[in-house]
Amino acid sequence: MSDSGSDRTDLRNFVPADEVRARGRALRERVPVTARDRDAVGPRRPGVLEFLEASHADRLPHLVPLRVGRMMSGPFTFYRGAAGLMAADLAHSPVSGLDAQICGDAHAANFGLYGTQRGEIVMDINDFDETILGPWEWDLERLAASLVLAGRESGVDEDACRAAARDAATSYRTAIDRLAEMPFMESWTALPDESVLSAAKADDLLDNFKKAAKKARKNTSAKVASKWTEHIDDHETGVRKHRFVSDPPVLTAVDEQVAEAVIDGLERYVATLRESRRNLITRFTVSDIAFRIVGTGSVGLHSYVALLHGNDGESLVLQLKQSIPSALAPYLPPRPDRHEGERIVQGARHVQAETDILLGWTSIALGERELPFIVRQFRNLKGAIDPAGLGAEDLDDYGRLAGALLARAHSRSLDPRLTSGYLDSDESFDDAVSAFAVRYADRTEADHAELVAAVQAGKLAAELPA
Repeated sequence: MSDSGSDRTDLRNFVPADEVRARGRALRERVPVTARDRDAVGPRRPGVLEFLEASHADRLPHLVPLRVGRMMSGPFTFYRGAAGLMAADLAHSPVSGLDAQICGDAHAANFGLYGTQRGEIVMDINDFDETILGPWEWDLERLAASLVLAGRESGVDEDACRAAARDAATSYRTAIDRLAEMPFMESWTALPDESVLSAAKADDLLDNFKKAAKKARKNTSAKVASKWTEHIDDHETGVRKHRFVSDPPVLTAVDEQVAEAVIDGLERYVATLRESRRNLITRFTVSDIAFRIVGTGSVGLHSYVALLHGNDGESLVLQLKQSIPSALAPYLPPRPDRHEGERIVQGARHVQAETDILLGWTSIALGERELPFIVRQFRNLKGAIDPAGLGAEDLDDYGRLAGALLARAHSRSLDPRLTSGYLDSDESFDDAVSAFAVRYADRTEADHAELVAAVQAGKLAAELPA
């Protein structure tokens, strides 16, 4: 609320929960929940090859064939690299008008395990390259369609794939209802740890979670240093350091000019950390910089790993990943210009229950260009449950788990009482989401087939994974 031309928050007038819910319920008259069941293809959708050409425009040309090769490996992998194509399809879909800080790419493989600063293992959304303020429905529909694709890849029958998508929607809706009833402080500080499995009725995933958590606890900078580096002795300082051992094409050395530019960027990044953490990072010293290819959607962007050494042989590995505008941005109202790394970091801080304590952003001068980056710990107790490797019952549980996690994530920026009022315990919403998910999975399989045909016809170069 504005007061005399300055920003001021109203903490005097409480709006009762029933009134907030009623505002959400009123939105159903304009856009019923059954509107989620619709055609898969939007009127502004580009062709598959046109989309790929545009998405490759600012990428390193020699890595584009590798990205194409990875996207060829299957419809689910293609989908993971095509958030912008789906955004074009979602752009003209009817929505409630309730916006949240959305992930923007909430497919099933973008939920993962990681460690908190206290060493607890939690599971949450873990990729925010596309994060933006937008319709909450877009995230849920991307999740639901991805579950169908993941199930098909693992050989799950069609009814079970649809059930997983439907259960994700059901779990989202019921989790929103629970969050709307909880005390504000309790819902805000709830950690998505192992207990979330029971809350989401996903107990069959307990063994998967425990196995993934056990692996995650071993996934540390020390392990990276032991596997990817070699010792060198700095005779000037008497300090024993490490340096990366090249493993082309994934991990490669950089020249001195690039290394210096990356270190300059790291020194500027420190100012973007929360104040209490700046003293921590400044106790480390950079030992080496290397280029490392990551993911599918990010292949072709500048991505570096920085090896730092600390106390008594301690190693810390940071990732610096180029940040480009969200693929959803062209289909949403324009926002004020912002550093793309800051957009990603602030989005993650807004959505995750706990973020990496060393998450920040910077700019790096590479040649004549200054590019935005995010910086984070490369492996801070990270792990994953592969949704494309699950059987029917476990996929169904994974859908419920991811739906609940997504609801919690959205509730941090969008009052769950509003969303709960709009959904109004209406199970037809679940049916509509699952129907669209199956339809969109079919569309993605056709898109993937078009990509494969283009490569086979020599229209696109592809470097297939070894």
